[in-house]
Amino acid sequence: MRICGLSIILFLVLVLVLVQHSEELSSSHPLHGVVDKVNENAGPYLGLVMAIPAEVDVLQSSGLFIPNSDLPLVDLSGRIFNIGSIRGVDVIYVMCGQRRLNAGITVQILLDVFDISGIVHYGIAGSANDSLSFGDVSVPKYVAFTGSWTWSKFTSENSQFTKLRFGTYNLPEEGENLLANIEFKPEEFYSVGKPMEKVFWLAVDLQWFDIASQLQDLELQRCVNETYCLPKTPKVEYGLRGSTADIFVDNAAYRKFLFKEFNVSTVDEESAAIIMTAMSTGVPCIVFRGVSDLAGGDDKLSSMSLSSLAASNALYVAIEFIELIGNKRLTLTSKRALN
Repeated sequence: MRICGLSIILFLVLVLVLVQHSEELSSSHPLHGVVDKVNENAGPYLGLVMAIPAEVDVLQSSGLFIPNSDLPLVDLSGRIFNIGSIRGVDVIYVMCGQRRLNAGITVQILLDVFDISGIVHYGIAGSANDSLSFGDVSVPKYVAFTGSWTWSKFTSENSQFTKLRFGTYNLPEEGENLLANIEFKPEEFYSVGKPMEKVFWLAVDLQWFDIASQLQDLELQRCVNETYCLPKTPKVEYGLRGSTADIFVDNAAYRKFLFKEFNVSTVDEESAAIIMTAMSTGVPCIVFRGVSDLAGGDDKLSSMSLSSLAASNALYVAIEFIELIGNKRLTLTSKRALN
């Protein structure tokens, strides 16, 4: 029994050492000392992640991000990690680039190198749900990666998930199609201390999701500029489902298919990768996506560029959430100090 107990203790010590080392750059890395200083001077930080320049621009133009006066940024693997604060909350923001690979790599670097307590992701998305319109911000509860497929024959019936039968969309009439069918596949999910499991729907952190429910009544921006405003004020939609794939969806039929079969309301190229990467290490994550287009849906406004408005609204909701998290932290710290 003593030997068994000692083995367990040694195993736990080994795991702790590995975790500690995973949070630091190699001692031979030229920026090892810089990163140590970032982690020692402040934190833990909230990681703020966006994918494209338009999403960074709205943050920079807002004036809400206050760069650290000593160490405003760190360049790692070509990615710029900006150190500072938003409304008194320590934040590191980074643009990951488009699509799943870029998003996953960037978030993994962020988590491995810096002292990160959670990931907030905001950006623009296409709408697959007719009830969502331009400028609306979705706070999804679940996101799936809908870009993992396997081909199947027309006669194949057994499928864990929904099939997309190409022949259904043949015009002028339905029929067989040489592309046959595709079956949607789950992802292989690895996490600390657990065996690999196959998952399709990835859930954002439930505690953070509950906190975000306080943001449903926020008044969002309606006007693109001084001369053009949307016909109605955008809203925050809470608890919908999103999908991610390395595909820019601009097809009405596929848009309707995703909504009908998966109840997907927004489509993007990064969210699932960011959530899965955070989940693997047990770090909370939440997503805010502003609707910039109708993903191939017919609308007289779809030709207009609304990316800036959608990004601004998504950022606004994300900032309000960051402030809520910051206040929650201060409350917890004060309670600990009193005890």
